Amino acid sequence: MKKSLLIVLYDMEIGGVERSLVNMLNSFDYERFEVDLLVFRHTGEFLKLIPKEVRLLPEVGRLTVFRKSLKQCAKEGYYFAVLQRIRSKAVAYVAAKRMKASEGPGYIQMQLDSKYFTAAMPRPDKQYDVSISYAWPHDYTAGRVTAKQKLAWIHTDFSKLEVDHALDRKMWEQYDEIIAVSETCKASFLEKYASLHERVFVIENITSPATIRSLAEEIPEEKAMLEDNRFKLLTVARLSHAKGIDNAVKALKKLIQGGHREFVWFIVGYGGDEEQIRTLIAQEGMQEHFILLGKQTNPYPYMKACNLYVQPSRYEGKAVTVTEAQILGKPVLITNYATAPSQVRHMENGYIAELSVDGIAEGILKLYENCSLREQLADTCRRTDFGNREELEKLYELLRAERRAPVCV
Repeated sequence: MKKSLLIVLYDMEIGGVERSLVNMLNSFDYERFEVDLLVFRHTGEFLKLIPKEVRLLPEVGRLTVFRKSLKQCAKEGYYFAVLQRIRSKAVAYVAAKRMKASEGPGYIQMQLDSKYFTAAMPRPDKQYDVSISYAWPHDYTAGRVTAKQKLAWIHTDFSKLEVDHALDRKMWEQYDEIIAVSETCKASFLEKYASLHERVFVIENITSPATIRSLAEEIPEEKAMLEDNRFKLLTVARLSHAKGIDNAVKALKKLIQGGHREFVWFIVGYGGDEEQIRTLIAQEGMQEHFILLGKQTNPYPYMKACNLYVQPSRYEGKAVTVTEAQILGKPVLITNYATAPSQVRHMENGYIAELSVDGIAEGILKLYENCSLREQLADTCRRTDFGNREELEKLYELLRAERRAPVCV
């Protein structure tokens, strides 16, 4: 008999977490599992990439408030969410000030919204053998889903995430297993939650090299990058503080000021920092050299067209896009964030630059001037098999264990 499995996610907007889920679902063994997918808000280009074997549960109005603004919640009559958001915003502001959080109250407010909203949310009308919460915060699956076994996924470096760790610990303790996407991601998590070490396992993001190479052959509607004859840098990422796009703008300005006007840097992605990044581009006079391409369902033609893929992040779990660029045989440069060694072997299949504006600029210039090094890094990637469907066997193994009776805390 098939095991029933529920996977929970906020939306299917374009992002590394959502892309990794799509890759996993397209590799899943549906002879062994009956999979339901609960997406709180049915938005995002990746909705159409969900395989037909997966049952997408109907959207529930109250669940959509997690990713809606206070204004949207008020307009749609979700007044409980308005009150809770005002409350969490005030508490988060005080907490962030006390913690001296460099990124402000954003992540703490997300925590509190999740905690406060969850108690008012409807439960799924079915009991499951297994439930998986695929994106942080994980309160809903912990508190409202009834299942024999509960798993939560870690996609980022929790040692860098400015959150209330005491509050999060209570949430994590309600999960049987916690899945990290790399060994270093696991280690950074255990820096904050050492008592949970027996529950944390590593399962890398699933990749499909054949699919990525096929999609890279498509001709995109936006052809400006493909037709540009300058030395093309590319980053595919959310426009957020964590991804370091502001440092990328400043690094490019440094290169241009040094006389290297042959550089152009394209960004595929969107996010909450877009307005301030556009302002920074204008302030630095980089409009002709730093170009935002916006949301793109298929980033692979742009990866294929770039001369160098760059990940200027401040922190990561394990960046899906870096591996995808390597699959396409591209030289990659990433910054030396804590989990970088789990992603790239320096000077073998990529280049790890100092995590600073100067470090990014110096790394790009070194690779630009050393064509043979770029080709060496790219050739190593071309000769590497990045397929890893066997990672799913680790998940299946975890799901074979006998579990307790269904519970919902």
